[in-house]
Amino acid sequence: MPVTTPLSSARSAVAQALLARVAGPEATATRARIHGTPGPRWFAADSPIGRVHGDASMFAGGVRALLLQSLHPRAMAAVADHSGYRSDPWGRLQRTATFLATTTFATADDAAQAVAIVRAVHAHIRGTTPEGEPYEASDPHLLRWVHVAEVDSFLRAHQRLGREPLDEAGCDEYVAQSAVIARALGAEGVPVTVAELDEVLTSYRPELAPSAAAAEAAEFLLRRPPLPLPARPAYALIAAAGVALMPAWSREPLGLRPATAHEQRFGRVAGRVATGTIRWALDPVDPVQVRPETTPAET
Repeated sequence: MPVTTPLSSARSAVAQALLARVAGPEATATRARIHGTPGPRWFAADSPIGRVHGDASMFAGGVRALLLQSLHPRAMAAVADHSGYRSDPWGRLQRTATFLATTTFATADDAAQAVAIVRAVHAHIRGTTPEGEPYEASDPHLLRWVHVAEVDSFLRAHQRLGREPLDEAGCDEYVAQSAVIARALGAEGVPVTVAELDEVLTSYRPELAPSAAAAEAAEFLLRRPPLPLPARPAYALIAAAGVALMPAWSREPLGLRPATAHEQRFGRVAGRVATGTIRWALDPVDPVQVRPETTPAET
């Protein structure tokens, strides 16, 4: 029987606190269902998408993705009007994290059901931006923007902060595997290589612009996170790592100063400290290492 020490107790407490924030109060049961249910998956756990989405670098990548996504006025209006990120930020995080985990690691049936639920929700989300532009969450063009901003952010965070960065072929495979989920959600013309990802991101640049909603989201994420004071220093490291990964052209529209060399170095160090601590806490309860059946399903 494992010996309990003050260090192991502290490690367990940090792990449970992280899981409760990210996966919700039923984190243990949710993780057991996702990783422990036998059956074919869309992807193998040790494939590039499993390696990226199962790594602690996702915390920094997630901050970058949210900031980058906010620069599309119609996408940001949909988030501001319908997501409830201000009134229920942890609920939104938990739903997003559970969706990513389910589509990446759960059985093919559960992944398909998760996609169907999101599509049903998207079908009812529509409105108008403050500038009078109509939007629909099911718009394939907006879905593609949200997807490429996420994939670019997750991959860049993994390549800088991940436990085992991917080689060039692995990066392309990650983009191609992520495209399976994006197409299932209704996105069209999604990239399947890193080169295509760069091209698609560049093609959206003329549509991106600062907005009051984007500025409010950046303020919420970076300066007023919904956390108790003792937890804010740790979150600040994650946020600094995410900001350091932002493309230079995106900083001014978000009200961020041009990055200095010192800030870039601090962001890298902060990211390594934060991801290292998260791995230290979560490695002993990592369900991917003990999951039963991992046969990829036909997609």
